Amino acid sequence: MERVYGPDLMLALCQWSVSRGYRHFLYGGEVGVPEQLAAALQRRFPGLRVVGTWSPPFQPLTVEQDEQIVAAINAAGPDIVWVGLSTPRQERWMAAHVGRVAAPLLIGVGAAFDFLAGRKRQAPRWMQRSGLEWLFRLASEPRRLWRRYLASVPAFLFLSALQASGLRRYELTEG
Repeated sequence: MERVYGPDLMLALCQWSVSRGYRHFLYGGEVGVPEQLAAALQRRFPGLRVVGTWSPPFQPLTVEQDEQIVAAINAAGPDIVWVGLSTPRQERWMAAHVGRVAAPLLIGVGAAFDFLAGRKRQAPRWMQRSGLEWLFRLASEPRRLWRRYLASVPAFLFLSALQASGLRRYELTEG
């Protein structure tokens, strides 16, 4: 199994779902981004059913706001809820809403909202395949991302150096 890249997964499932009539809800992104994304996806895949969009505030939701969005998502009746929040925020949101949101699939795709809406450039494929997308993103948005990478990048480089030198081996295990 190789990396599953959020934007590619989103495009593939949107294309596949047109003929099946699956309904999509877009949750995440800055104000206006989910709507831009919906328009871009519907242009690319005529007949795609986007049944709702929501751009949550950056601060935590109140109980009332949370109930309101859950009710809105459930009323729209999507088959797939795409969650485009930053990591780990999107994973926490999905974990907290499993069983409350009636959609069978909640899929976190992070920056795919911005990429596919045309708001931000994606790293070149060779950087994505080489595990260097983080470097492209850091160079593109240093003020926003430097804190996120401050802890993780040195650890990654250290562990990579250990493996490259043969001092440590990390085996892939099948789950």
